[in-house]
Amino acid sequence: MKGIILYKSKYGSTKKYADWLSEATKFSCVETDKVDIKSIGDVDVVILGGGIYASGIAGLKFLRKNIGVLKDKKVVVFCCGASPYEEKGFLQLKEHNMKVDLSNIPLFYCRGAWDLDSMSFIDRKLCNMLRKMLSKKDPSEYEPWAKALMDAGDEKADWTDKKYIMPILDFINK
Repeated sequence: MKGIILYKSKYGSTKKYADWLSEATKFSCVETDKVDIKSIGDVDVVILGGGIYASGIAGLKFLRKNIGVLKDKKVVVFCCGASPYEEKGFLQLKEHNMKVDLSNIPLFYCRGAWDLDSMSFIDRKLCNMLRKMLSKKDPSEYEPWAKALMDAGDEKADWTDKKYIMPILDFINK
């Protein structure tokens, strides 16, 4: 089996998972911005990973643009976010991102990291605004993602773990 791992990572967690997948599969690993679609013509498997930003999955633009070329390949997507996995939120994310021509592509979740200091000014500002808005609510009413955001605070946290790639590996080895 020949494959490639494509990724779009803003702060490094998605790249870490892509590297782990590359290590486990021996597939090459390339950023979506640097891949030539012609170079993946002879692969059997395409794994695309992207971080979650404002409920969107980075890298899906590449997939949508090239879905016709990839239609005869086993395509898998994984997304990476700071929140703990929660079924309802994951299904909403999937419904929002994996529409129409992407609806039959399996989506997996990998938990990432949190580091306000490494964020861009805009991302840091947006997160702080969201936290300020959430702080006005009763914490017992927080959804899991909101609780995780508030619990993270200003501290660095890294929840990346190789266990999250196991379902992806199981799927591509079917």
